[in-house]
Amino acid sequence: MCGRFVSRTDAAIERTFNVTPRDWRHDWASYNVAPTQPVPVIRTAGQVREGVMLRWGLIPFWAKGEPTRYSTINARAETIDTAASYRGPWRQGRRCLIPAVGYFEWQAVNGGKQAWFIRLAGGEAFAFAGLWEQSTKADGTVVETCTIITVPANPMVAEIHAKGRMPAMLEPQHCQQWLLGSVEEARATLATYPVEQMDAYRISSRVNSPRNNAADLLEPIN
Repeated sequence: MCGRFVSRTDAAIERTFNVTPRDWRHDWASYNVAPTQPVPVIRTAGQVREGVMLRWGLIPFWAKGEPTRYSTINARAETIDTAASYRGPWRQGRRCLIPAVGYFEWQAVNGGKQAWFIRLAGGEAFAFAGLWEQSTKADGTVVETCTIITVPANPMVAEIHAKGRMPAMLEPQHCQQWLLGSVEEARATLATYPVEQMDAYRISSRVNSPRNNAADLLEPIN
């Protein structure tokens, strides 16, 4: 799964993902993105990629703009076409990219938990494959939200995360296929990321609290 991650919206990210901001917070950065917070999302408007800020935690269209009682921050790739919350945006092609430079997982150790930072081996930016949705409140307010799709974990992540899941990660060259490809082409991108192209290291328990949000959270510890 993916419950916290690191993201930014600087000029380098915009160039990497060929995005034209519409409602995008320029030079925004978060070193500890948490559920329900606004996150940067890239989606298509015709053939143009636009950058917007959406609530992380998908609210289905039928929920009338109100969060559900169950978690919707992650959607399993195996059931996005059947699960009640996700089959709508999946069938309507509401696919999106959620840019990131890494994410956090917690490993059970000696009765406690050890936080890890997981990223591409070179530290480059990538994107989570996601879905977005619109839902309208009783007063007519339209709420736009998103979820991150997960796939089976590779061996490195499986050693850290007991549930054996990881986010679907896309390099820039695969993003067009996810955003604008056919259903079959898009599904083909939802693969477990190769373990030899990733790395992970232990970090401080300060990351446990979303209130802590600074670059030094990413410093490795022994």
